[in-house]
Formats: sequence, C-alpha cells, structure tokens
Amino acid sequence: EIPAFRRGLLETARSFLGVPYLWGGSTEQGFDCSGFAMAVYQLNGLKLPRSSREQCEAGRPVGIRELQVGDLVFFAMNGGGHVSHVGVYAGDGKFIHAPKRGRNVCVESLAGNGFREHFVGGRSYV
Repeated sequence: EIPAFRRGLLETARSFLGVPYLWGGSTEQGFDCSGFAMAVYQLNGLKLPRSSREQCEAGRPVGIRELQVGDLVFFAMNGGGHVSHVGVYAGDGKFIHAPKRGRNVCVESLAGNGFREHFVGGRSYV
C-alpha cells in the first residue's frame, strides 16, 4: 500500500505523461527534467530547488533498493559524476521524467537506455 502523499506525487507525475520537453520549462506547456520534478512536488505542497544538482543536494539519500514511489532519482548523463538529470520514481524499477528535446514526458526503466550506469542516487523529501 502506497502512502497517500506518495501516491499523490505519482498521480501528479503521471498526469503530465506526453507533455513535451522544453528547456527551462516548468509548466504543462513543457518541462525540462528538473522543472518537471519541481512542478510535481510543488503541486503536492513541497518546495524544491530549481536545478537537478540542487534538488539532489536537498534530499535525504536513498539507496536504489530503498527507493519508494515519489522519491527522485538522479543521473550523471554527461559523465564526470555531476548530476545532470532527474526523474520521479514510479515503483517497480521505473521512473517518470522529461527526457530531452524532441521527446515527451514518459515512463522508463532504471535498467534501460543507459540509466543504470549513469545512476548517481535517489533522494527522499518525505
């Protein structure tokens, strides 16, 4: 049973599936990855910093096996170990994110598309 607050985060994230990626975007007109995470949390009453790097620093670290629905998952997609991407954990090894220009908010597997090797950690704000 998913706690109500976490279920709310997941439902909010799911409500944006199909919204286009927009660099600097943080509304339903379009999202970048951190704008998406920030909006999901804001709509559930929590204030998050704007950038993925700051969001990562703000949360409480959570190991990949301890992730719960609504936690944020962070990736260093550009190498160098610096956080450059974030998504909302959806349970069952999947997450919802605004991937990149030309793509829409979608669900992906932590195990796919190179995400596992670029994973730098999860964070909880709950």
